[in-house]
Amino acid sequence: METVNVHEAKTHLSAMLAEVESQGKSFVVCRHGKPVAALVPYRKKTRLEPHPVMSRIELRYDPTEPLTEDEWPTAL
Repeated sequence: METVNVHEAKTHLSAMLAEVESQGKSFVVCRHGKPVAALVPYRKKTRLEPHPVMSRIELRYDPTEPLTEDEWPTAL
């Protein structure tokens, strides 16, 4: 990741975007030496990647199996 200041980013934004698009380069925009924003290539999310939390869920039963008479909730 290359670091640029705000003035340089404003002046060369089009060129920086072209580098991000063609080369996949990333930039960190700083104000007074402190990082403010990152200019990184856009990654389209895929629905095929599991969510990190969902991948840790473990079912210890078959959710498609019908309930027995004992498992049905009682009426109020």
